[in-house]
Amino acid sequence: STVLIIGENGTGKEVVARALHTMGPRRNEAFVATNCSALIDNLLETELFGHMKGAFTGAIREKDGLFMAAHGGTLFLDEIGDTSPAMQVKLLRVLQEGTFMPVGAVKPVSVDVRVVAATNRPLQKMVGAGTFREDLYYRLNVIGLEIPPLRDRKVDLPLLCDHFLSELTLKKSTCRKTLSPTVMEAFWEYDWPGNVRQLENELERLV
Repeated sequence: STVLIIGENGTGKEVVARALHTMGPRRNEAFVATNCSALIDNLLETELFGHMKGAFTGAIREKDGLFMAAHGGTLFLDEIGDTSPAMQVKLLRVLQEGTFMPVGAVKPVSVDVRVVAATNRPLQKMVGAGTFREDLYYRLNVIGLEIPPLRDRKVDLPLLCDHFLSELTLKKSTCRKTLSPTVMEAFWEYDWPGNVRQLENELERLV
């Protein structure tokens, strides 16, 4: 089923998406990720759906898009709330019919992809404001997951710190570090506006 993950920046939405893929029946197929806000509309369309040779200036060869690269597997669409209305229509077609049109193509291409989308934006409010398609929202939100910010799940701090310190031990080829009770107390009192990503970066700085 299609999954929609909602959470603030740095909460670990892609980590959750990868876990869904790894623990699911598509685990042996590709996991492909892209950030929808990183590219303008024309480039995002080519990135997702590919293009035919000669479709535009500079298209000297045919290119498969990410939907084709993820065939049989999972496609993770991060920042789905930043897509334009035109792109939303194209995504809706893939989700509804399992087909898409590469740029410059005259025949649709069929694909079998499980889509996991993520956003830090309030999509339901955007639907009410008319800035996000209602039909696409419900098509994406078959299974909705909300990832709470780190300030609301500080009980995870010891586990997260232990995990990142173990990773940093291998990455930096250094001895295993531990946090003093004073530092841990400061971590508990802090609200972590950058969430888990900020915690990871802070631990790397300390190590």
